[in-house]
Amino acid sequence: MTQSISSGQDVVDFLVAQHETIRQLFVETLDAPDAETQKESFTRLRTLLAVHETAEEMMVHPRVRRKIDGGDQVVDARLEEEHRAKQALSELENIEFNTADFAKALIHLQSAVLEHAEKEEAEEFPLLKEQLDAHELQQLAVAVQAAERIAPTHPHPGVESAFANFAVGPFASVLDRARDALRNAVA
Repeated sequence: MTQSISSGQDVVDFLVAQHETIRQLFVETLDAPDAETQKESFTRLRTLLAVHETAEEMMVHPRVRRKIDGGDQVVDARLEEEHRAKQALSELENIEFNTADFAKALIHLQSAVLEHAEKEEAEEFPLLKEQLDAHELQQLAVAVQAAERIAPTHPHPGVESAFANFAVGPFASVLDRARDALRNAVA
């Protein structure tokens, strides 16, 4: 589900490309012609959102806090947005597909997630480009991709700090991936 980093690609380019994929998956999920297709699209969207945000929380936000003046304020705002999005995504998992309630909740989530992505792209990512050299940006991209490989595949509201993700994330990831495998085996 996660994208590969192309040679020389930095963390900002990688994350912005994932934001574009997220935008496309929202449209695909909203435009799905039936419940089964919507479920498949939503599963891809949910998984990408979960691993993407976890990786940012583990690798990107801590770097912004350590390396950038005023980084705490920028990161705190992004973490609050991520917490609200995880709550909404978690609630959405319990709504029946291809219903008006699902569409309404998904549109609400889409608005929040895209606003969050725009703020990252306008406020946080430029700071990374200004303060980190090309090598650091490339190394951070590799670290983000590694974090995504072990990240949970479902939202876990309340687990937004790097510490919490390192402490709880691997266990949540194993449980999420086992739950996904069992659901796929039964489906």
